[in-house]
This record gives sequence, structure tokens and C-alpha cells, in this order.
Amino acid sequence: MSVEKIGTEFIEILTKWGASQTQAEDINSTLVVSFIVFISLLANFITKQFIKSFVAKVIKKSKNEYDDVFLEKKVFNNLSHLVPSLIIYLTIEFAVTSEQFISVVKSMCYIYMVVIILIVIISFFAALDEVLHKVRQKKMLHLTPQSDEYKESVERSEAIAGYIKIIRQVITIVTIIIGGIIIFSELMGQSPTKILTGLGALAAIIMLVFKDTILGFVASIQLSAYKMLKRGDWIAMPSRNADGTVIDISLSTVKVQNFDKTISTIPTYALVSESFTNWDGMEKAKGRRIKRAVLIDMKTVKFCTPEMLEKFKKIEVLKQYIESTEKMVAEYNKTNNIPEADKINGRRMTNLGTFRKYLEFYLKKNEDIHKDYMFLVRQLAPAETGIPIEIYVFTKTTAWALHEEIQADIFDHVLAVIPEFELQVFQNPSGNDFGALFGGM
Repeated sequence: MSVEKIGTEFIEILTKWGASQTQAEDINSTLVVSFIVFISLLANFITKQFIKSFVAKVIKKSKNEYDDVFLEKKVFNNLSHLVPSLIIYLTIEFAVTSEQFISVVKSMCYIYMVVIILIVIISFFAALDEVLHKVRQKKMLHLTPQSDEYKESVERSEAIAGYIKIIRQVITIVTIIIGGIIIFSELMGQSPTKILTGLGALAAIIMLVFKDTILGFVASIQLSAYKMLKRGDWIAMPSRNADGTVIDISLSTVKVQNFDKTISTIPTYALVSESFTNWDGMEKAKGRRIKRAVLIDMKTVKFCTPEMLEKFKKIEVLKQYIESTEKMVAEYNKTNNIPEADKINGRRMTNLGTFRKYLEFYLKKNEDIHKDYMFLVRQLAPAETGIPIEIYVFTKTTAWALHEEIQADIFDHVLAVIPEFELQVFQNPSGNDFGALFGGM
């Protein structure tokens, strides 16, 4: 017996009991609608119980640990919401005769099912992202945390994670747009293809609205493809007041935690269109540069006297250098018949040159300094502030605090040893200098 025949017979019974035709039809529709709603709620309850009692138990008992993620992200639970809306969508026409009411209810059910499907797709890719993250972590379990292989694996994992996150965001946006078009077409009573055709005329507006998203997507691909940036990198971007560690890379923004613990948010496309410094190369090279000069007062530069040379020979690192240089200078002057008292035409050692060589020998003995990287102790162009003697070397550590400590120890020693070479550091006169001057006068 069909549903329609049952409804007709029920209406006839009601009319026999004294109800009018209209009243009988309304009572029949109300009862059928109530029954449909009850069946829908019951179906939803049964589906959820099935997921909890059967699907969840099967997943938890399985040896595969990754399928638990789909349960945690409520992928199956979200699917259960499709059942009541599908029942109402298929049976509402048996409850009422009004075509307009049936159309409205079906449209609402259709839109509801589209929204549920969107939520399921988004939660599915979120779960898939989590699964891939667990797979990457599992691969690193057998590696030693201090090993280079582990660090490379972490860097590769961070890069993959950032790339997957961007892809997931793109999929989410595309899914929402497609779902929005389907919902809009249902509300307008038009085919989705007609809506898409009409959107062609609004392409310029869409490009304007989603400009940052589109630019961010292209920039994200460039950053990942050319390995310009990844999570954990230390970057400096003065134009955006950013100097710190990258903590997040998304489709539209990159978050940088500065060393003062503030967070700078930079548009992703700005990292492609503007310049920034990535210190990742320094950390991989395991060497950090010292590039600092000390200013020498030019009035204190002079030729070395025999007494000065004897004094310098007592410095262990300089003894061999001074003896060999004295011998070379003496041979040159003797070959060219230059008297010892002639300081202009002959070759002579200076206290500044000897001091510079001392710094070279001193730094070469320092175990914290790389000997294989650029190693310079050079004299820069003299200026009104004196003669800069610059130290250009690399420490063996990239840790900021330890690097600064090594650098400070070196220049503490440099400043303390300068007077031993009868040199003076140049600095602008202070209040004490003026006080001593006027006090003497």
C-alpha cells in the first residue's frame, strides 16, 4: 500500500468522524510532518550511536594509529548530519500538497546538506594535515636530536608543513567559494553554470576583493619553491619592523616573533616584493661574523725603537715575527746602503703594524674563532676620528648570547693591550677632559 493511499484513507476516516475536508487534510499533513521529523531525529540518533559504538570501536582497535585522527576531527560525526536532512528532502512531498512549501523545505534541506558537505571536506583535510604531521614526526623518532640529519629532517618537515598548510587553505577557500555558488544558485533558482557565467562579468571585482589572497598564494608558492623562507628561520625586515623567528606562514600573512617577544605580521607577498635578510645560511654554516673596528689616534703612530722591539719580543706570539722581520729589514737596508738612522728612505717597523700583526696571531690562537672562514685584521681609511683597525672574523657559534660574549672578550683584550704598543684609542673629549684642561689652566 502506497503512502498516498494511506493518507487518502486517513483523510476519509477523519471526514466520516465529522471533520471538514480542509481540516482533515491539515491534520493529516501535521501528523505526517511530525512523523517525518521524528523519523529524521531518530535516524540522526541511530547514526551517531552507530558511529560511536561500531565505527569508533573499529578505528580504536585497528593497528593503524592514523585513522584515529579522522575520528578526533569529527569527520564521521559531521557526516551523520546528512541523514535527517536527506530523509526530510525525500519525504516532505508526501506530507503536504503545497508546491511552494515543498520547494522551500527542499531548498532549505539542500542548502543544509551543502553546508554539511563543506564542513566534512574541511574537517577531512584538517585531519589529513594532522596525519601527515604525525607521519613526519614518526620518521624523526630514530634520529638523534643533536645530529645534523635530525636538524635537516626538522627543516624539511617544517617546509613541507608550511606548504601543506598553504594548500589546505587554498582548498578550503575554493571549497567555500564552490559551496557558496551552489547555495546562491539554489536561492536564486538558477543553474550553477549560469551563476558562474554571470561571475565572469564580476571578475574584476573578485580580483580586487581577493587581491591579497591571490598575491599571498602566488608568494607562498614562490617562497616554498625557491626555499626562501620556512618556519623557524631568523629573518630581519626593517621596513616591517620585524627581526626575529618565523613562527607561522599562512596564505596571506607571515608571523615573526621578534626578540623583544612582540609579534610582527607581514603580508606574504611583501616577502617577495620587498627585501629581507634570512639568517638561515649563517646558522647552517655554523659561523657568525664579527665585524668591528677600534679607532687609533693617528698622533700615536710611530716607528719602533730598538727598546720597543725588545719589549715586543717578550710577547710570545710576536717573538718569531719580530725576529724574522728585523732580519728582513736589516738585509733590505744593507743591500740598498741605507743608514740605520735614516728612517725615511729605509724600511722600518711601526708600532701600528706590529699591533695589527699581534691581533692576527692572538685571534689565530683563539679556539672560538673559525680559521677556515674569512679572516682579516685590516686597516681602513683614516678619518677625522682616527685610523680604524677592523677585525673581520667568524666565531664557531651562531648562538647570539655566546657570540656577543666572545666578541666582548676579544675587544676587552684589544682595548687593554693597545697602550702596550704605545698607541692610544681615539675618542671625542668628555667632560673630564675639559675639566682637566681648564683646571690646568
